[in-house]
Amino acid sequence: MNISFFRSPKPVVGLDIGSSAVKAIELKPVGKGGHRVVAFASEPIPAQAIVDGAIADGVAVADAIRRLFDSKRFKAKHVVASVSGNSVIVKKIALPVMSESELDESIHWEAEQYIPFDIQDVNLDYQILDAGGLESGRSTMDVLLVAAKKEKIADYTGVIVQAGRAPVVVDVDAFAVQNCFEMNYGLDAAVTVLLNAGASATNVNIVAGDQSLFTRDISVGGNVFTEAVQKEFNLPFELAEQAKMGQAIEGVSFEDVRMVLRTVTESLLLEIQKTFDFFKATTAAEHIDRVLLCGGTSRVDGLREALEERFGAPVEMLDPFRTVAADGSKLGTDTTSIAPTAAVAVGLALRRAGDR
Repeated sequence: MNISFFRSPKPVVGLDIGSSAVKAIELKPVGKGGHRVVAFASEPIPAQAIVDGAIADGVAVADAIRRLFDSKRFKAKHVVASVSGNSVIVKKIALPVMSESELDESIHWEAEQYIPFDIQDVNLDYQILDAGGLESGRSTMDVLLVAAKKEKIADYTGVIVQAGRAPVVVDVDAFAVQNCFEMNYGLDAAVTVLLNAGASATNVNIVAGDQSLFTRDISVGGNVFTEAVQKEFNLPFELAEQAKMGQAIEGVSFEDVRMVLRTVTESLLLEIQKTFDFFKATTAAEHIDRVLLCGGTSRVDGLREALEERFGAPVEMLDPFRTVAADGSKLGTDTTSIAPTAAVAVGLALRRAGDR
């Protein structure tokens, strides 16, 4: 799945601007359709620099991006980034069958009915999922409509420019994960849930074959877990973050931390359940075949097992380096440790000119 607001023919760096860290990956094509990671870097950003997907401290974010590229490992100057959250709308719509050129001319008018923002304030893109017509016997076509507020895109591209790089593509987090999934796992008809659990939100993208059937961003992420631990044990944010990840904190037992984590996990599962129920009620799909989990919050104790138990489907960690080659000794890092948080950056680094 490739939807973008800009396109680029040049080699690119995939830059994942998350609310707890920025991560960058550059890939090199190898062999027949293969890829190898030639550069990777990650830099933390201060708490509250990005809040609910909105950049609150552009200087801090630009500084973190600049530090990423100061390592000199990255050759490409062009950057692909992505956005998510409540200023991004992804919607599948049915329209009368028309040619692509006709759709191109009328998409703004059609989109006005579905976008809760002023159409002048958004960047629009679309992908035809099913063209309908005589062959299928359908008088309507299915189109995936994506809209993002221009202001949000300007904020994200602005910090990249401040850091001295050229932003050439803006994607959507959920679709970047889908790119990564398709490259590493191939296409099949199984209904697969791609669950990207980040610090401030969890992106849900339900896919089958090369189509995104349903997407939703849930505003529960790792920070909610950390804040719950912080409040329960009266810890500063940094210590609460360490306790959440299982590190020993004086005077706090991990068994007690685990109880707090389970409570927040239950809230997240409830939101995911609502998402699945809505998906099943509005599509022909009756079941989910598997869940692939990624993002920093995927490492929270018991989350994978809780998902498996609640939804009765196998849950596994999405491996962004399953077929994308990555040599940790050359990258100066352990690929096993970076894999959970690398999916968005890998998906973005796969972008090329003319993608849809």
